[in-house]
Amino acid sequence: LYVVEAIREDAHLLYGFADKHERELFLALVSVSGVGAGTARMILSSLGAGELEAAIASGNVNLLKGVKGIGMKTAQRIIVDLKDKIKVESSLTSVGTTAVVANANADEAVSALVMLGFTQAASQKAVATIAKQMPNATIEQVIKAALKVL
Repeated sequence: LYVVEAIREDAHLLYGFADKHERELFLALVSVSGVGAGTARMILSSLGAGELEAAIASGNVNLLKGVKGIGMKTAQRIIVDLKDKIKVESSLTSVGTTAVVANANADEAVSALVMLGFTQAASQKAVATIAKQMPNATIEQVIKAALKVL
């Protein structure tokens, strides 16, 4: 277990992580202006480490906006501040980019799922999973498959 200790006037807090890489991402996120420990925790629990790195490397603001508590300005600030700090292997970037943004229909499918009442983050994860399995699917096929996943 890897731990980050935060000492404040009113509290001594410990944040635990499964691996060193996740802890380093947490520390990088906390270094961004406007991102506190709670927000960084929410980002890491909503997105996997690879997904977060791919989103930052590709500049995918929409994926970060899908996390509860993250708005457009904060998502943009995270990408701008961490783009140079976080190094992603090219194979990981291409996998993350393919899963998140390669399918041109993905954004429209996510919008449709959100309109049906699903959360943005859950919809994006489901559509990313479907995009990996069926890269040439139509919007209707992606939505149907995502509804089965959700």
